[in-house]
Amino acid sequence: MIRFFKGKKDDGQDQRTEEPKLELETPSEEKKGLFARLKQGLAKTRSTITGRLDRLILGKKEITPEVMEELEEILFTSDLGVETTQELIDIVQDKVARKALSDPAKLKTTLKDEILGYLESALPQELQFPEGSPLVIMVVGVNGVGKTTTIGKAAHRFIKEGKKVLLVAADTFRAAAVEQLEVWGERVGAEVVKQKSGADPSAVAFDGIAAAVARGVDVVLVDTAGRLHTKKNLMEELQKVKRVIGKKLPGAPHEVWLVLDATTGQNAVSQAKMFHEALGVTGIILTKLDGTAKGGIVVGISHQMKLPIHFIGIGEKTEDLRPFDPGEFVKAIFD
Repeated sequence: MIRFFKGKKDDGQDQRTEEPKLELETPSEEKKGLFARLKQGLAKTRSTITGRLDRLILGKKEITPEVMEELEEILFTSDLGVETTQELIDIVQDKVARKALSDPAKLKTTLKDEILGYLESALPQELQFPEGSPLVIMVVGVNGVGKTTTIGKAAHRFIKEGKKVLLVAADTFRAAAVEQLEVWGERVGAEVVKQKSGADPSAVAFDGIAAAVARGVDVVLVDTAGRLHTKKNLMEELQKVKRVIGKKLPGAPHEVWLVLDATTGQNAVSQAKMFHEALGVTGIILTKLDGTAKGGIVVGISHQMKLPIHFIGIGEKTEDLRPFDPGEFVKAIFD
């Protein structure tokens, strides 16, 4: 499985091109372990959910309506969303009514099991590499979520696995986007297809696919614009890019990955719905989970959208944008 690492964010505003970081772990960091890093990254979320839940059940002998009311508030304010929160409350209330749950101390285990079930119901499938043609991945999302950084890290990992990678600079709108992708390409050893700033993104995508086929490339990562000054214009542009890619290489893009900033909470769900309706998103990458106490968005967006979460970002180091593991995620929050 490929592994993605998170570096400095692409905020969509800074005009400078920053040198990408591919930090190496020190022996002490290696010893700390990946799970410990995950738990540390999710500390704010754990405090919001588990910390408040522990305080709620402390000294309680039964699950009263007051306990249920506060439980609902804890879940909702952790950004699980109205729909997911209500489902969990209904499940708990049903168990209480059937005498299947009476001890407040077991509330945590019940929630943990149900949430794990939600996350495991939408696991990503292993990437399928087409025979005789490159795997084309179109990466989308609004400015500031880290699309270009994610693409650079993706290229790095694909190359480490022996794949030949081509980067396509189809974000021709944002200042320095092309230059930033070029820096990544040079750093990780991937070629970059580009045109001048302001060029038609679809034309860049067309050239990129043509070059990938001609050069025998294994993976194509297409960077795209993320401005939302008019949602209609952005979506029409991205739909055109997708159509052009498909005309040049039937069946492509094979993957459409949506990068979301976890700190935006329920706004991330709105973005996911908008992009999925327009483009048919195949997977989600949630970044900046270490910066939010509302990491329940992972559960909410997975359950509501029924889309797999491929990766989560829980820090600034290279190994902190990691393949999403539902079991580890739930354990890091509840244990």
